[in-house]
Amino acid sequence: MSQLVLASASPRRRELLELLQVEFSCRPVDLDETPLPGELPHDYVRRLASAKAEVQAHEGEIVLAADTIVVLDGALLGKPDTPETAREMLRSLAGQQHEVFTGVAIHIAPGLTRDAVARTKVTMTPLSDEEIGWYVGTGEPSDKAGAYAIQGLGALLVESIDGNYSNVVGLPLPVVHRLLRDVGHDLRHFCRS
Repeated sequence: MSQLVLASASPRRRELLELLQVEFSCRPVDLDETPLPGELPHDYVRRLASAKAEVQAHEGEIVLAADTIVVLDGALLGKPDTPETAREMLRSLAGQQHEVFTGVAIHIAPGLTRDAVARTKVTMTPLSDEEIGWYVGTGEPSDKAGAYAIQGLGALLVESIDGNYSNVVGLPLPVVHRLLRDVGHDLRHFCRS
C-alpha cells in the first residue's frame, strides 16, 4: 500500500489526521505564497495546494497538501506578521461574517493530481479592544490565517459557522476523503486498526 505524506508544517492539519488515527509522514513545503495579481481566493488556495503536493511527490507515495486563507470583503487575510497586524485583522473581523477557503490537493503520480476547494462562512462575535488585546497576548494568533484558531481559544471569538468545521481548522476532512476516493484510495485504509 502507498504511504500517505502530509506536505504541511501545520500542527492543526497533523492533529486532524491523528484524530482519525491516520498513519502518515509529514514533509513540509516552503513555497512563495504571494497571491498573483487579481487572483481570486479559491484559485489562490487551489494553486498553492497543488504546487505543494507536486513539489513533495515521490514514487510510491500519496501526497496530501492544503492551503487555507481567510477572506473578508474580498481581501485575503493570511498569517499576521506582527501582533499589531493580528490586532488589525481581529478588529476588521469582529462582528462580521467572513469566509475561509481551503485548497486541498492529492498527488499520486506524475500528471495525476486531484484538487478541490472548500468554503465555510464564519461569523465573529463583536470584540472589544481589551478582548482583542488579551487574545493577541496569548500568542495563539501568530501563525493562523485571519489571526485566530477556532480549535483553540479563538473559539470564544466565533459566533457561528456555516459549512465544514475542519475546513476552518485548515483541512476539510470530507474533501480529503472524497479526493482520495477519486484516485482509487480510501482514507480509512490509512487508519490504524
